[in-house]
Order: sequence, then C-alpha cells, then structure tokens
Amino acid sequence: MKALLSLTEGTRCVADFPDCSHVVEDMKQFKPDIVLMDIEMPNVDGISGVSLIKKNFPQIKIIMQTVYEDEVKIFACLQGGAEGYILKNTPAEKITQCIEEVYKGGAYMTPSVALRVIQYFNRQNDEKKNYNLTPKEKEVLKYLSEGMSYKMVADKLGISYFTVNAHIKSIYEKLHVHSLGEAVSLALKNKIV
Repeated sequence: MKALLSLTEGTRCVADFPDCSHVVEDMKQFKPDIVLMDIEMPNVDGISGVSLIKKNFPQIKIIMQTVYEDEVKIFACLQGGAEGYILKNTPAEKITQCIEEVYKGGAYMTPSVALRVIQYFNRQNDEKKNYNLTPKEKEVLKYLSEGMSYKMVADKLGISYFTVNAHIKSIYEKLHVHSLGEAVSLALKNKIV
C-alpha cells in the first residue's frame, strides 16, 4: 500500500500503525487527510478506531480496506463515520480512484459491498411494509379483509373469539390504525394480505 501511494501522483503515506491503540495521538501528530483502516487489528480494532477518529477529528476521511463483507462490520464502520469501504483484493487503480473520490468529498464502496448495503435496505423496507405482523396476525387480517366476522375467523382458525380480538388489538398497534377499515385498507395498499 505504501508503494502504491508513493507511485500515485498527489498522494503520500505519512505514517502507518499496527493498530489503533494511540490513534488520537497519531492523528494529532501526523494530521492526515485520509486514513486507510483495516478492521481486524490487535488491541484496538478498526471499528473502534473509526469512532475515535471521527469523534476527535471529524474532518479526517476514513476508508476501510478489509477482507470483511459481512453486513454487521460494514454497517458498524459506516455508522462510525467511514466514507469508503473497499476490499483488500480491490485492484490498485480502484484503490486510487477511491482515495481521490473520498478526498474530493464523495463516498466509495466496492460493488460487492454496495450490493450488500442495497440488499440490507431492501430487506429493511420489506420488513417495514409488513409492519412486523406475525403470520397469525396476517392470517386474521386476511380473513377480515375478505369480509369475515371475528367469530367466523375464530372458527376458521380454530381459536377463540378473544384470541382474534387480541390479534386485532396487536394489528392496530403495529399498523398505527384505529379501526378495522383502516387496517384492511393499509393491508391491501401495502400488499400485506
């Protein structure tokens, strides 16, 4: 990495460290514009390092360069304030492109990481559209939307009238509605049933 930076016009490596044990002091001393950070390091890891740098030096840009593609680590780094996330097998020209993009105020992710982020948000949207209704609550709502009464739903599902009522109360809370009409309308609009 040091060789790549020294061969890239307009960039230079001002320092490198085995971990983030002294990251605040190191940033004060070397005043980098951009930090390339690994995640897995001894003592103080990169995720903690991102938070420490951003808390004390919000102007310093951070690019995570790691082997990890799992969502937990990606989001921990991005939530900590990292502007870039690239994998260690990223080609040299893409690394320099990433550094330039982040230096200019942008953000950068390798395509496979960007895909993970998009998939995560798509899953979150799907969960929100379903309002976290249980399968039984969806079933109750489906039958009610078909015009069945509480008693008919209870008979159909082999549960008591009071259990149907409890499901309805939970459905109202989760959908933030106050009537069966509102619940059915929202369920049909969002294709919950």
